[in-house]
Amino acid sequence: MPVNADKPHLWKPDIAQSVDFYNNWFMQFAPTAYRETRLVTTQQVESALTWTANLTDITPAALRQHPEVLPILRMATAPPIAHDRLIGLAGVSPNLVKIMEGKQQIPPRTNRATVDAELQKIGQIIMRLTNKDIFPWLENGREPSEAEIIRAATIVADRLCGAVSDPIIRNAQEQRQLATIRQWLEQRGYSYIRRGAGLSFETMQPGTFSFRLNIPVSLQSGSKQINIPIDTVIMPLQSNRGDFPLLIEAKSAGDYTNPNKRRKEEAIKFAQLRSNYGSNVRYILFLCGYFDRK
Repeated sequence: MPVNADKPHLWKPDIAQSVDFYNNWFMQFAPTAYRETRLVTTQQVESALTWTANLTDITPAALRQHPEVLPILRMATAPPIAHDRLIGLAGVSPNLVKIMEGKQQIPPRTNRATVDAELQKIGQIIMRLTNKDIFPWLENGREPSEAEIIRAATIVADRLCGAVSDPIIRNAQEQRQLATIRQWLEQRGYSYIRRGAGLSFETMQPGTFSFRLNIPVSLQSGSKQINIPIDTVIMPLQSNRGDFPLLIEAKSAGDYTNPNKRRKEEAIKFAQLRSNYGSNVRYILFLCGYFDRK
């Protein structure tokens, strides 16, 4: 049964407490996460500058040898360009850019001459749009100083860190939620079971719980089966043999921009579970952060 679903007058204090719970944690964790990510990313940018002769040698050979530099090069332009914009400006295959950025490699089955022609286009666009304020040595073709290289690498790393650090922060917050759930359950006599060794929700004993357990469901009238990963699976203390466990999903949001997307994703999971296991499925969303009443 939904908790407080019919008591909207109680929602505002809950929302405020959720936001405070997230913000207090963020203020302590996020600076450390950002510093660590920024340090690693700066080192990656410095490597990219070395591989491209400080952005003077963005050739097909360099991109073929180090395809992982592409996201860095996109952040070296004025203005920084998204990968979709790069595809459009260079007129290259979306698959090429997707694999270079996602798998950090060149598509293995593509004709070499075709790939080199597209890498040439990418290099030309990057060099045409490179931010000369960040890389001043490109104006007159001189050798950059060490201080200029470090400064440029730091600026580009800062541009990259927003996209890189957000998932780290979100995942760490969800781990914090799972730790909170574990503490609450163990204080009430529940035992944690590590996943693996053939563990399934059907073999769990009363008074046990596990994290990141897969629940199999059938789709398309039984013609396809998938596994739905569940953050927390709990077999209540008073359960009987054959009872379906209690399921909890931990989700967090650092702002009000798009929390409804996460709600909709979980609603689809819930519908799939109910279609397979019936109306006795109990599915709780443990939302933390900026989830309002909408």
